[in-house]
Amino acid sequence: MSPELSTVADVLPQMAATQPDTTAIYFPTKRRDAGDDIIYTRFSYRELDERSSRIAAGLHAVGIERGHRAALMVRPSPELFALTFGMFKAGVVPVMIDPGLGIKGLSKCLARAQPSAFVGIPVAHAARIALGWGRATVERTITVGGWGLAKHTLAQVEALGAKRLALGDRSVPTGGDEVAAVLFTSGSTGPPKGVVYRHRHFLAQVKAIREMFSIEPGEIDLPTFPLFALFDPALGMTTVIPDMDPSRPASVEPRNIIEPIRRFGVTTMFGSPALLNTVGRYGEEHGIKLPSLRRVIAAGAPMPGQTLARWHDMLPDDGDVFPPYGATESLPVACLPGREIVATTWAETEKGAGVCVGLPVPDIDVKVIRISDNAIPTFSDDLEIEDGEIGEIVVRGPMVTESYFGDEHNTALSKIRDGEFVWHRMGDVGWRDREGRLWFCGRKSHRVLVDGTTMFTVPCEKIFDAHPAVYRSALVGPRGLPTLCVELEPGHDARDWPEIERQLRGIAQAHPQANRISRFVRHPGFPVDIRHNAKIGREKLAKWVEAKGFA
Repeated sequence: MSPELSTVADVLPQMAATQPDTTAIYFPTKRRDAGDDIIYTRFSYRELDERSSRIAAGLHAVGIERGHRAALMVRPSPELFALTFGMFKAGVVPVMIDPGLGIKGLSKCLARAQPSAFVGIPVAHAARIALGWGRATVERTITVGGWGLAKHTLAQVEALGAKRLALGDRSVPTGGDEVAAVLFTSGSTGPPKGVVYRHRHFLAQVKAIREMFSIEPGEIDLPTFPLFALFDPALGMTTVIPDMDPSRPASVEPRNIIEPIRRFGVTTMFGSPALLNTVGRYGEEHGIKLPSLRRVIAAGAPMPGQTLARWHDMLPDDGDVFPPYGATESLPVACLPGREIVATTWAETEKGAGVCVGLPVPDIDVKVIRISDNAIPTFSDDLEIEDGEIGEIVVRGPMVTESYFGDEHNTALSKIRDGEFVWHRMGDVGWRDREGRLWFCGRKSHRVLVDGTTMFTVPCEKIFDAHPAVYRSALVGPRGLPTLCVELEPGHDARDWPEIERQLRGIAQAHPQANRISRFVRHPGFPVDIRHNAKIGREKLAKWVEAKGFA
């Protein structure tokens, strides 16, 4: 990353100058009439750079100024890339809200963010008008496709921007400490919070990702999560946008992932464990091999051992699955390659040690402190605990964000001041081993307290997940009764459950981490988060257990 860069958008003029005709984006448009082949439209780095510059100037032309917040509701597309980088160039702050949060969640996020502009596809504008989104604050509107629902179309904004640029108008470059974006994503606990990113945070993330995965310009990426795709131009990668619904990754059509990997020689892929499970099972069944794919980056939840094994069978010998540990507030924090997990740590995971997520990445400081549910205003050394003890994971570094937008309460609960630095409380529990590696043991809020003893979710669950009939399990504690909910592998049903339950009870008695579990309950299909379809909705499971009379 060049030292003169202030934002990730600053790399576009460099790419446009050095390799103007290199493809930045392949976008699926339609299927051919005969057969299943997908037709892709391509956009070069020069086109992306020029278009984003026109948009930047056009935003200022219609009164959306530097520092203004603009709700951005556009599907994964070239327009999403051009708008995001155009906003970065203009100093406009995109407010990005995970559409999977639903109408109620979107309304709450917009009310908190108070955007002065709204940029979206027609259906988003229709919802804005019908539901009153941003009625008190939104003054300027732009529609991406369609007419009549906004004051300006994106084409009009670009045309106005082109006129400004032709007259020699040049805005003051955006600075690294300016707010870059406010991201509302569906977390695993509590209501969504707006993470405030400054441009220096994004630059630090890009630098860490490039170094951690040895990514070179010219590589080809298939990102199945839209926000991750926005890093590609800054990494010099070509993006192949997959034909899928990003809000339903577990339901992806596997061929729509495998086909573009083979067609474009994709070298890198990003996916949630749920998507990788779906595609991995298909690949195992059909003997799929993906020789071009060097790295599969998985995030959202711990990767199951069986999913790792299925992907290792599809990848070349020098390819691997990388499940980096982190969060929207800080990514990446640590990473351990999948082949190393299988060879060195997974056996301990299945004995109840938790999931090893590896050594911290360079530039990140990680500490494990005493578990507390209260705010910690300032950091002190006496908060730290000894290696080997399970505690709360806290991190600081250049990619660690420092606040939530308009949310002093959650900022106080999640951030710890340390002089000029800020520690972020990950909301996770874990421990550090003698080699300095971090082991993840679950969410702090999901721990179960039984007679003065604390049970941690991941160490318990992975013991049972090793059973061949178990797809996944979840520890919950309604009314103080530790209960293991179990989702069975396909092919097993209620008729098999009594014998499987008997075996699971035997496993529990053999492990001190799990021998306090008093209930084993079969569940037809766990509730999961919307973004990755991988984080288990334990609060919903606990209510389900109570409603069924199991607790």
